[in-house]
Amino acid sequence: MENHEKAEQKQHKRFLFKAGGILVILSFVFYGGLLLVPFLPVSTATKVTISASLVILGEISIWLGGLILGKEIINKYKNKFNMFRKRKKGM
Repeated sequence: MENHEKAEQKQHKRFLFKAGGILVILSFVFYGGLLLVPFLPVSTATKVTISASLVILGEISIWLGGLILGKEIINKYKNKFNMFRKRKKGM
């Protein structure tokens, strides 16, 4: 019975990791969508509403994804993609 519980916990962790990653990626999609808004054939008021909605959705998804993934994973990837960090010599 104990092995079954461990397997369920592992599966649950894997699901949360994937869900958090999807939310973070989705936030980039929302922010990327902002680049397309000026070219939509709708009124200016509608463009403002769409833009505000995309920003709000982007923020919500990145914060939820960050909360699910946890501090360690967010810092790991933030440091990996930080172009201003000092690189070790020989790399």
